[in-house]
Amino acid sequence: MLLFAGLGNPGTQYQNNRHNVGFMAADAIARRHSFSPWTKKFKGLIAEGSIAGEKIILIKPQTFMNLSGQSVGEAMRFYKLAPADLIVFYDELDLVAGKVRVKVGGGAGGHNGIRSIDQHIAKDYRRVRIGIGHPGVKEMVHGHVLGDFAKADKEWLDVLLDLLADSAELLTKGDDNGFMNKVTVGLRDKLQPTGTNDAPPPKAAKPQAPKAQSHIRQARPNQPAIKVPETGPMAAMLKKLLGKD
Repeated sequence: MLLFAGLGNPGTQYQNNRHNVGFMAADAIARRHSFSPWTKKFKGLIAEGSIAGEKIILIKPQTFMNLSGQSVGEAMRFYKLAPADLIVFYDELDLVAGKVRVKVGGGAGGHNGIRSIDQHIAKDYRRVRIGIGHPGVKEMVHGHVLGDFAKADKEWLDVLLDLLADSAELLTKGDDNGFMNKVTVGLRDKLQPTGTNDAPPPKAAKPQAPKAQSHIRQARPNQPAIKVPETGPMAAMLKKLLGKD
């Protein structure tokens, strides 16, 4: 059995936030693989199903991001799971929008949801980091993360979520590199029009005013700004997606 945890904040006012992309990934997986309806348990919402013959429990903590570990830790203890049985999906400021990377263990990188989980279980679990881009300056981080995805983002976001769900079988089998490659190549192929190398890249949304007390990290000192161009060939985005972290 594996536990897939998507992180986010509960409530309709947060449902389209960049910070809730973990919830979105969990929902996409549940739809794609015909999981059971969501039910309340472990201070969260859970759905059950199977992928590649492996039983999967999906969980969306309803404790708010800062306390995600309470929900995830409770589910881990109930099912007697080890850290290696946990995969967490969450937003990552330090990755360009649309880029996905998987890592095992490591620090929280300023993400309070991950920090909370680290406090409740050992750190050696897999983390699926979903890039939301960086607004460029420290003062705009809060509004960017707690702001909604822009309408222009929907073109690539919907494709990305479908690819995450379609590729979940590789995660289940432990093929993290295969998962990342399938998502990256799939995003490139689906967003690039047939017969041309040009396509509109994702557009950065304007950061919105904070909706609640900040519970997210600030920009790292001396970190270069990540800018998504308004115009230009799709190759610019693909170069970033295919590049190293």
